Amino acid sequence: MAYGLLKGKKGIIFGALNDMSIAWKVAEKAHEEGAEFTLSNTRVALRLGTLGELSEKTGAEIIEADATSLKDVENVLLRSMEILGGKIDFILHSIGMSPNVRKGLPYDALNYDYFFKTLDISALSFHKLLLLARKHDAIADYGSVIALSYVAAQRTLVGYNDMADAKSLLESIARSFGYIYGRDKKIRVNTVSQSPTITTAGSGVKGIDTLIDFTERMSPLGNATGEDCADYCVTLFSDLTRKVTMQNLFHDGGFSSMAMSLKAIDQYNKSFNECD
Repeated sequence: MAYGLLKGKKGIIFGALNDMSIAWKVAEKAHEEGAEFTLSNTRVALRLGTLGELSEKTGAEIIEADATSLKDVENVLLRSMEILGGKIDFILHSIGMSPNVRKGLPYDALNYDYFFKTLDISALSFHKLLLLARKHDAIADYGSVIALSYVAAQRTLVGYNDMADAKSLLESIARSFGYIYGRDKKIRVNTVSQSPTITTAGSGVKGIDTLIDFTERMSPLGNATGEDCADYCVTLFSDLTRKVTMQNLFHDGGFSSMAMSLKAIDQYNKSFNECD
């Protein structure tokens, strides 16, 4: 059911690859709620993914860009304003990748060239986006910018590796720019810390099924799905959340506030019983 929450609003959505992507689901929901927007991803992602299908479904034009390139990001902003006929009301940053994770390198044996790439792709790209948006006054007053984060920014998760550092930096950038943008333009900048979600990238992470089972047992409301996350992002893009900024907003069924749940204890006790 659509509510028209984004009727008349214009946006940019970075990072949709295929229908498993949270960014893809956000785009679908934003379209349902009346928004117009552009889509952006890298050349490799456009070749490997199915973004053309989303473009056809939503009427959104695709703008190829490397999010670590100032020139490319600037082009996305300027072209989007040209295509959409004015300033942008909302932006989704759903970009993250770690070469160290892909190569299976542990945290205590990182390749630092890869580490710098992780930070550049997953966090500094957000800084570049906000810096250039401010330079070109691309975001309308009372606009909203969201970057997707994860609880590993606050808590150590085995295997999440240098992505945890990148998410910590991402959240800090949101706070710092949130102050500047809020002070000057009443623009909101937040991060959303989502439950572990099966995406194309996430499905390749070792132990993802175990992690999802654990967080499902720990969360009183259960894990939030990609569709749930899209609904939440729409509310943050809408005028209903004009006073929410500089926050890392946990969208995880309550997992981030839990220490131990009854379901987790029951499962833990089963492991003891099996050993007896």
